[in-house]
Amino acid sequence: QVQLVESGGGLVQPGGSLRLSCAVSGSIETFYRMGWYRQAPGKERDMVATITRAGFGNYVDSVKGRFTISRDIAKNTIYLQMNSLKPEDTAVYYCNGRMWNAGEYDYWGQGTQVTVSM
Repeated sequence: QVQLVESGGGLVQPGGSLRLSCAVSGSIETFYRMGWYRQAPGKERDMVATITRAGFGNYVDSVKGRFTISRDIAKNTIYLQMNSLKPEDTAVYYCNGRMWNAGEYDYWGQGTQVTVSM
């Protein structure tokens, strides 16, 4: 079974940077789209950024110009570079992979905490 494992979360001051990684146990090309979602306490899980198999990225408006999603196919890993972090970016960040196999299936990592605070 495919597994997604996130790393790179932590505590950072406002204006700082973090890079999240998501390692896939199989090939990332298994998924037609991968991405990062986040969930703050008491809120729903929302999309932050996605990247297609063709390499096209998409971002929620609140992170455009600050976050960059990328991938390393050889390492079967996707990344989320987060710059100019704000307290409102505080959340648990989840890696997602979506595949099609006689139906659409979502795979999720366990999540990594990102806290932006003085």
